[in-house]
Amino acid sequence: MPYGISLKCLNVTASPILELWDEAAAFEEAASMRALNYPPHLTLALYQEIDLDQLAEALDRVFRTLPAVTLSFSSIGHFENEFLVLWARPNKGEQLFQLHAQLHREIDPTHCHEHYRPGNWVPHCTIATKIPMAKSQAAIGWANRNRMRFPVTFDAADCVRFPPVEILREIRLPAQ
Repeated sequence: MPYGISLKCLNVTASPILELWDEAAAFEEAASMRALNYPPHLTLALYQEIDLDQLAEALDRVFRTLPAVTLSFSSIGHFENEFLVLWARPNKGEQLFQLHAQLHREIDPTHCHEHYRPGNWVPHCTIATKIPMAKSQAAIGWANRNRMRFPVTFDAADCVRFPPVEILREIRLPAQ
């Protein structure tokens, strides 16, 4: 089972992301993000195997004194795998890259999935994960036409095991 460390949004500023989830789900056979039963999030690290104490300790050291993180979004990107994945792109991710680097100073990045390692990681808030290739051009067209601009305040960090998503430890981040 994989493990992850994420920033997540537990407040009303998640609404624009939830709207995008619902719109993008029209390209999927079933709504992939709603099926997670997990809020909008940015995954900072992903591990196939890891010591759970080490995971929780890293989460504590990086996030225990951190205030909530507000990011603005204004475009949608995509990854092509077996399915097309759509995601909201945060603007000016310098704070995210600093958090990412700090986390990877706590846990050797060689233990992390290669796409989440420093130098490879693309900050993103996933909005759909299972768009069949037959619908990919229509989905990319929709993404390119979407001009939503909105801020999201990520007010919690956690470490999880999945699937299904099981929260192992959560830290609430206070408002600034």
